Amino acid sequence: MHDVVIRGGTIVDGDGGTPFTGDVAIDGDRISAVGGKAGPARREVDADGLLVTPGWVDVHTHYDGQATWDPILAPSSWHGVTTTLCGNCGVGFAPVRKENHQELIDLMEGVEEIPGTALAEGLAYDWESFPEFLDALERQSRTIDIGAQLGHLPLRVYVMGDRAINLEPATAADIAEMKSLTEQALAAGAFGFTTSLTNSHKKLDGGFVPSRYSEVEEMVGIGAALAGFDHGTFGINTEFENEEDELVWLTELARQTGHPVWFLITQNTSDPDRWQRLLKAIHEAQSSGAPLSGQVACRPVGVLLGVGATLTPFSAREAFQELRPLSSEERLARMRDPETRARVLSSPNSDKAMDLLSPSRVRAITRWDRMYTFGPEVDYEPSEDRCVVNIAARSNRTAEEVAYDYLTEGLDHFLYCPVSNYVSGDLETTREMFLDSGTLCGLSDGGAHVGSVVDASMPTYLLTHWARDRSRGPKLPIETVVKAQTSETANFFGMTDRGRLTPGLRADVNLIDHDGLRIHAPHLVHDLPAGGKRLLQGVDGYVATMVAGETVFENGEHTGALPGKLVRAGEG
Repeated sequence: MHDVVIRGGTIVDGDGGTPFTGDVAIDGDRISAVGGKAGPARREVDADGLLVTPGWVDVHTHYDGQATWDPILAPSSWHGVTTTLCGNCGVGFAPVRKENHQELIDLMEGVEEIPGTALAEGLAYDWESFPEFLDALERQSRTIDIGAQLGHLPLRVYVMGDRAINLEPATAADIAEMKSLTEQALAAGAFGFTTSLTNSHKKLDGGFVPSRYSEVEEMVGIGAALAGFDHGTFGINTEFENEEDELVWLTELARQTGHPVWFLITQNTSDPDRWQRLLKAIHEAQSSGAPLSGQVACRPVGVLLGVGATLTPFSAREAFQELRPLSSEERLARMRDPETRARVLSSPNSDKAMDLLSPSRVRAITRWDRMYTFGPEVDYEPSEDRCVVNIAARSNRTAEEVAYDYLTEGLDHFLYCPVSNYVSGDLETTREMFLDSGTLCGLSDGGAHVGSVVDASMPTYLLTHWARDRSRGPKLPIETVVKAQTSETANFFGMTDRGRLTPGLRADVNLIDHDGLRIHAPHLVHDLPAGGKRLLQGVDGYVATMVAGETVFENGEHTGALPGKLVRAGEG
């Protein structure tokens, strides 16, 4: 007598094989049988006409703060994610000294656009060391599992204090201490170390984050901590300003430690061929025995512009500054006033306001040729007829006027600006990067950029756009998109107890009505601590999501079950 049997579904097992029909039996928190006809069960689930898949393993989220107070971890948990990994891009909240509590909050707000007021109210900060932070995560009840990586920014501030904030180079003693603390974090269950060398990561005052100019000796010195462990990865977000040199030391670090070293790959407008050079370098490194790889997104890395969002195309304009402190509703009312419209449209950008923005945000609010109307349908591969420049040409208006008029129709109106991965106006490059054997699917940024991005729906997008709906190019097989966010992501980070529908592994399972799967349009809510604002994106079609054998969501509703836990690296 099994505890649960899922009967007659189309099984997509996560290993990339052809889908097949059969039963999945669950006993306790483990899968006990897959395929064929299972015996009787205390609970039977009719899955006829449904996909049965492993739960998604999302390895690029920023729930570092939210995970300490929120048991649900929406919107990722709404989208079939059963395991998340935080601590990406070098940011985080441990280790930390009391005098730097606010500094780390400000860094997270600046880099990942999570309201500082929400973090200040939500974070208990009942930890100092990274192992203590993991213990705090372990104490929180939760729907889904979470693992964590050690971020370079808090580590550097903890060891160097103001010298880190002032972007000073690390001494040999600093590097030795950071390496020791990284070893401590890995021993406690950290899944690795992450850092940032990108101009896109800025503090609230417009300055660069503490790791921006860290030297190779510091990076390699910290990364050497991996060599003493059977688990752990080294992740970096870099501009590749010194591409050849950076690839040399990243490859050598991977070779010397024997641990995966990964970096983010996107296609950008300033160097649209760089992604091809990076993939070539990855394959050369791998052929020489160095485990180097890239992490890619399954759609553009873009920004939603809206009256209630963090940014509009007019956010840096001098006449717009008086509207910034207003509520979304008040701002919309003021912007609908013809006199305000005329003043904003004729106003120049403020140099001060522009300096506070990262280069990617500057592109997002100035590239009229890459702004597309968005909604009510969700379209992340928009055609050129939706571009404001082309709408303007058809309507005898300027692109600025089109954007302004469209956004002021309502708070549910957004313009979508794909900052990267959309140089050619379609997703063919993204498809090539995604399918490359040297890459890993990630970059959902769940929990981050909450006022301008809601890419936590990426796992669902793989099944809707890529495996069902795409009309502007080839689709992808369902088994390919499932494998990319289950066994591939889980195995990369050493989570060998999940990611596949295989007897003996954790019973993290999705039951999906693929035909009925639909991502909702984004909407603004104020449900973070202190009334913090964020964009959310719901979904239809997840009939059930199970974590460790317990159903946590049923037809989009939380069941009240909280079987999730902290996952520590090295435990399975």
